Amino acid sequence: MRYPKLRELKEAITALIKGPYTSKFPKVPATVPEHFRGTPTYVPDECVGCGSCAQVCPAGAIEIVDEYREDEGKMVRRIERNWGNCIFCSQCYEYCITNKGIELDPDFEKSCFDMADAINTHDKELLFCEHCSTPITAKDHIKWIGKKLGELSFANPTLTVYKYGELKLVEEGTGDNPRKNLERDNFIRVLCPNCRAAYILSDEWGTS
Repeated sequence: MRYPKLRELKEAITALIKGPYTSKFPKVPATVPEHFRGTPTYVPDECVGCGSCAQVCPAGAIEIVDEYREDEGKMVRRIERNWGNCIFCSQCYEYCITNKGIELDPDFEKSCFDMADAINTHDKELLFCEHCSTPITAKDHIKWIGKKLGELSFANPTLTVYKYGELKLVEEGTGDNPRKNLERDNFIRVLCPNCRAAYILSDEWGTS
């Protein structure tokens, strides 16, 4: 007959007196330590839809899609996070340009029966080029850039026109007015980088 080792006997007696070492998780929520990194979770009102989180996500758990919504009759930017692929590295949190768009939630329990429940999304309204109709970025992103740059934003015609448009100081669709077909008129419009470069070349050299 083999007798239990003294160490094992001590552990068994200690467990009887103080209770089991294991927790009752997931039946009872786990108690996380202070400064626990937790789950990166979007704050839709603070997210500007820039897409930097998707670019730094090493697991490809974040997807940025500009899609047309037939029911709404417009294109929107969809920011989608798949918890099934997330490795909780928090790179999206670290590189969020606003430092407010993503928070670390102590609730790390994300298990579910349906994988569709592991996906959460939110949408952002897009800003389009007035010349080629290409999506430039999310409107909230443009607002954030303008606020971040302050007076320096007036050096960029797109930021200036959009800011004046927000203040109702610019008529919507002014650049589409057929009576104003000069290149300089086209320059002072909301343009994507490609169209902006084309008009600069056209203005300076007469060709794009």
